[in-house]
Amino acid sequence: MDPLAFDFYWEDFPVGQVRAMGRHRFTEDEIVAFARQYDRQRFHLDPESARDTVFGGLIASGWHTCAVAMRGMCDAYLSRSACLGSPGLDNLQWLKPVRPGDEIAFRARVLESRPSTSKPDLGLTKFLWDAVNGAGEQVLAMEGWQLFARRKPGADASAR
Repeated sequence: MDPLAFDFYWEDFPVGQVRAMGRHRFTEDEIVAFARQYDRQRFHLDPESARDTVFGGLIASGWHTCAVAMRGMCDAYLSRSACLGSPGLDNLQWLKPVRPGDEIAFRARVLESRPSTSKPDLGLTKFLWDAVNGAGEQVLAMEGWQLFARRKPGADASAR
């Protein structure tokens, strides 16, 4: 791996760091289009039918919100990082409905970080990715580990 190929390596994600991942305004057309393709539940598909649900109106699929979060992650750091993937997500929560017109702000917070015990050229970073609406209410929260190449394989991890 070319050490100059990326802007971000494992060392660039210290515990406590918060990184903005952009904002997105959800539109009715976008919500319905996503639902038609991926999550065909009536409260995502049809504003009229959605009125008669517990949500009282059209809402975005939680998976739609996650997909937008993923795009924000890629734009904010992943596409320019030495990330080698993730073993998955923990504690995925859709806390409040996202409605047409809502502008959602996405962010990543580093919760934990450690060098790999088996591969000195890699490090693991645990993130909390979340999203808040214009009222400051958290609408999405999920945790997960990402695996990154280290800029200086085998270097003292506390020296970063």
